Amino acid sequence: MKYDYLIVGSGLFGSVMAHELTKKGKKVKIIEKRNHIGGNVYCENIDDIAVHKYGAHIFHTNDKEVWDYVNSFVEFNRYTNSPIALSKGKVYNLPFNMNTFNQLWGVVTPLDAKNKIIEQSLELNNKTPDNLEEQAISLVGRDIFETLIKEYTEKQWGRECCDLPAFIIKRLPVRFTFDNNYFNDKYQGIPIGGYNGLITSLLSNIEVEMNVDYFDNKKYWDSIAKKVIYTGPIDKFFDYKFGALDYRSLQFEHETLNVDNFQGNAVVNYIDKKYAFTRIIEHKHFDFGKQDKTVITREYPKEYENGDEYYYPVNDSKNNQVYSKYKDLTSIDDKYLFGGRLAEYKYYDMHQVIRSALNLVKNEIK
Repeated sequence: MKYDYLIVGSGLFGSVMAHELTKKGKKVKIIEKRNHIGGNVYCENIDDIAVHKYGAHIFHTNDKEVWDYVNSFVEFNRYTNSPIALSKGKVYNLPFNMNTFNQLWGVVTPLDAKNKIIEQSLELNNKTPDNLEEQAISLVGRDIFETLIKEYTEKQWGRECCDLPAFIIKRLPVRFTFDNNYFNDKYQGIPIGGYNGLITSLLSNIEVEMNVDYFDNKKYWDSIAKKVIYTGPIDKFFDYKFGALDYRSLQFEHETLNVDNFQGNAVVNYIDKKYAFTRIIEHKHFDFGKQDKTVITREYPKEYENGDEYYYPVNDSKNNQVYSKYKDLTSIDDKYLFGGRLAEYKYYDMHQVIRSALNLVKNEIK
């Protein structure tokens, strides 16, 4: 066999695995289905603006080891994620904080805001929330649910809030301070110029072949390496033996505009259902750009269909039960290792993907 490891996919998980295994003296090859490396963190240069082609990616973590790790490859800027929301013609700060409560209710003290939420959550009569709607009302009250959550969430998931599981919104950031920083993590930023430099550095000494679908010639690819690290959809790997897992997908509409500043913020959420898209990204603001032009992206959520990109696993009880059956199959043959958001059917932040890859290398090379 020519290689110690064949890695299917050049996203963050596959790239970190390839880099670390190569450092350990292993011979590694990556095959990539797309015509570029980097998976969903890939950035396209348009008019000298790094465009996050597959949606906004803001790096944030409390894991100092992971933060130091990524900074050893590229320099990060000081970007802080402070999205805003447009609802019924009014602008609100996100995440939900004292600015939001003041904009909605006119309250100026945390006590007044808490009392308002408590008053509105009484409609549940101390019931344990059974769905997303009830969970949201218990956390922030009816007004915020109706103004800033309901329509956006139903567009995003293609389902009524009362039909979505409560856990989706359990970690909703709610703060009683005037702080618009979406993340509380100690470390936050974006690589200067986008993520391509990070991936290129990780793969600087790795053999990569693009435009290759592993499943077009799986037998051959399996034959050239002692082990295969698979980062694609787990149900596809096992030929949908237990049925297809559900995903939500996204479609992106990129537009270059001859203005230097379209919306004044990198991320603006469009809550109302009259907008088919959920948000507009203005990419230059991720890098404090001063270009004469700007590039915006409208993000349209949709149910996954064959040929779409996979984005959000639908981690309800039905899908999780199906995934658990697939997961049981992953331990049958130690030739194959599985990792990343698709192979683990799990929503991962970037730092979690990197941590997972680093941990797997430690377990693999002892």
